[in-house]
Parts: sequence; structure tokens; C-alpha cells
Amino acid sequence: MEPFIKLFALIIGFTFYTKPLSQPSQSGSIDTTPAGEFCGIKNTSFQHGEVVTMKVFYNALGMYVGAGEASFSAALERFNGKPVYHCVGEGSNYSLFDNFFKVRDKYESYIDTATMLPVKFVRNVDEGGHKIYNNVTFNQSSNTVISTNGVFTTTSCMQDVVSSMYYARNINYDKYKAGDKIPFDMFLDDEVYHLFLRFMGKETIKTQYGKFRAIKLKPLLIKGTLFEGGEKMTAWVSDDPNHLLLRVESPITVGTIKVDMFGYKNLRYPLTSLISVRGI
Repeated sequence: MEPFIKLFALIIGFTFYTKPLSQPSQSGSIDTTPAGEFCGIKNTSFQHGEVVTMKVFYNALGMYVGAGEASFSAALERFNGKPVYHCVGEGSNYSLFDNFFKVRDKYESYIDTATMLPVKFVRNVDEGGHKIYNNVTFNQSSNTVISTNGVFTTTSCMQDVVSSMYYARNINYDKYKAGDKIPFDMFLDDEVYHLFLRFMGKETIKTQYGKFRAIKLKPLLIKGTLFEGGEKMTAWVSDDPNHLLLRVESPITVGTIKVDMFGYKNLRYPLTSLISVRGI
């Protein structure tokens, strides 16, 4: 089940790790250069009540096997007197695998509706009995965060693992040409990461759900125990105003991982990128 666990950490918020900008510390300082166009984007892609379900598949012997599911929901709430989007990502393996490696992960982000920047992030995961809890408060004006483990310096326009996905959905991909990089910065596990998505153009894809017109993206990955590094992972989002995540696919050290969108409700716009539902 390790491939599912590692991939969920990526899928949960478009968490595409690159080399850490620095090892943040309470007394250290880092470059605070704003993260490009990820400052000031407005929400035009999702709305209160949206729920999206993804299914995770693992292929090691020439056949994809269902390993687990992840769901993402967005609700309009108030936090410290201000309107926020409370976005939640939850993932678990199927109960069939619980005796081998039980996974129950939950990530929450409270995103300022005016700036699409997070004000609070909570990570609460249990992976095979290994539990991690981190509660992070962002001070975007002073480029600092307070986490369960201390106070850290960040860059401007900082994202978290969940907010980054919703932020990325609001990018105007029509203004880019194939090969362009779209950078942003993210805070996770008390570290700052410089990240980017590479716009690869548009194409038609077939998923387990159906056939779509899609926008193709590639993230930069660092070499680790599961991924080979480089830009071998590919993601597709719907080529319509929702920019809904449709599929993520990547080779891993042993086999291949694929994650497909399997269900949705309360989208902000009709899913006009859907050409046909599978089997129809």
C-alpha cells in the first residue's frame, strides 16, 4: 500500500515537490520573492457545496487494481470574522487492505475568499499506525507561519497542500503556450517548497469516467523512494471553467499509479468538457 500512501500525499493538493528552498527555522531567513502569478488570483472555478471523488489505481503486473479513494469538498464558512472556503481532502485505502496497512488521511485548508490564500491548514493523518498532526496558521502579510512545531519564515503568497489545488484550478491556462512554467510556493511539513506546473497544451483523454477535452500539465518531482524525479508525472484538468482534476498518472519505482475522477456534485459550471460517459 505504500504507493497509495505516497501518491495521496501528492494528489491531495497537487503537492508536486521540488527541492526545498531552505530548511526553515525560527531564527533563519529565506528569500521572500513573491511566487509569480499565484498572488491575487480570484476564484472563478468552484463554489460552496462542491464535492469531487477520486479513485486510486496501482499497476505492477500489467493490470490496474483499485487501492483506495480520495474526496475533496469545499464549503463557504467564516473564520476569525472573515469569509473563507473550508476545503477538505480525505483519503483512505479500501477496507480489504486494512489488515496490511490502514490509511486514514485528512487535510483541511481555510482559504481567504478575497485573496485565495490560506489562513489556516490542518494535517491529521494515520498511515499504518504512524500518526501526524500539524496545525498551521498563516500570516500572509508578515510572511510567517505558526505551526504545531514552531514559528517559521515563508515567502510571499504562500500556499498549503490543499489550497494549492484550488488555486491552480483558477489559473487562466489560455494565456500560456506549451512548455511554459507556472510557479508557486508551498508550506508543508514545516518546510518551504518552490514548485511549478508546466503547461503542456490541450488534448482529448479517456478516463474511467469518460472522454474529455482536457488541459495537460506536468509537475516537477524530486527523486525519492517512490518517484524517479523530473517531470514524469502527468495531470489533466477539464478544459472548461471548472478546471476539474480528471486524471493523474505517474510511473513509480515499481509499477504505475493512476488516479481518476469518479464522481462530482455541485460544480459551479456545467462540465462542458465531457464528450461522453464511459460505456455510452
